[in-house]
Amino acid sequence: MIEILGRINELARKERAEGLTNAEWVEQISLRIDYLHEIRGQVVNTFSGLTVLDALGNDVTPDKISKEKEIDSKTE
Repeated sequence: MIEILGRINELARKERAEGLTNAEWVEQISLRIDYLHEIRGQVVNTFSGLTVLDALGNDVTPDKISKEKEIDSKTE
C-alpha cells in the first residue's frame, strides 16, 4: 500500500468536515501529486514487463512496449 494514502484520506475527511488551513491544503495537493506519480510509475512498470502473444505463440508485443522494455533493461 502506498504510505501517503492514509494522510491523503485524513486530509480529505478534515476538508469535508471542517475545512483545511492553507498549509494543509498545500500538503494535500503535494501528496496527491506524489500519489499520482507513484500510481503512474506502477502502471508503466506493469506494462513494460508484458509480452503479448498471439494464438500461435508468436510475440506480437506492440513496438512502444518493446521499446520501454529495452529502456528498462538498460537502466537496471
